[in-house]
Amino acid sequence: MHLVFDIFQGIGIAAAVGIRPFLPTLAVGGLAAGNAEIDFKHTDSAFLQSPGFLLAITLGAILLALAERRLAPERLDTGPLAVGLALISLALGALLFAGSLAHGHYATWPGLIGGILCAAIGIAATRPLFARVRARLDKAAAAAVPLYAEGSALLLAVLSVLAPPVGLLALLGLLWLVFAGRRREDQKYAGLRILR
Repeated sequence: MHLVFDIFQGIGIAAAVGIRPFLPTLAVGGLAAGNAEIDFKHTDSAFLQSPGFLLAITLGAILLALAERRLAPERLDTGPLAVGLALISLALGALLFAGSLAHGHYATWPGLIGGILCAAIGIAATRPLFARVRARLDKAAAAAVPLYAEGSALLLAVLSVLAPPVGLLALLGLLWLVFAGRRREDQKYAGLRILR
């Protein structure tokens, strides 16, 4: 049963990191440092709760917040910054899922693969969603979208650590968002073809 909970925990954490990479990672590292339902000590993932790593993650969060204030939202959704954020999310998702398995003294390599997949689902589900939401709002309201993204990612990460089944439920919800978004795009393109 512990393995199942560790898997659910890893799923939720990696999915949260796919939504936003830094604050969920910081929260999980802080919870691990406090030994709150997760602990990376005495594993190969011990660095995930080290002060140096958490400081680097904090700096990443600050730099991302500054970039979001200075750059147009379109530049954050596409281009090199978006690709960089996606790669960071995939890497952190893999490390944290593997760390969740290491916490239970299980093999970590499945966590590396699962973490990449779950973070990728988080990215695929939320990036288009947040872009659509921003496009419908005025500039002042659109500026608050990153705060909602951070809040939802942070909440998902913390709940996944404290109540691991939340992770699986969140992943299923994110998968639904991916397929619903694709269906919406297909309908939009079908409508455009009819107009030709």
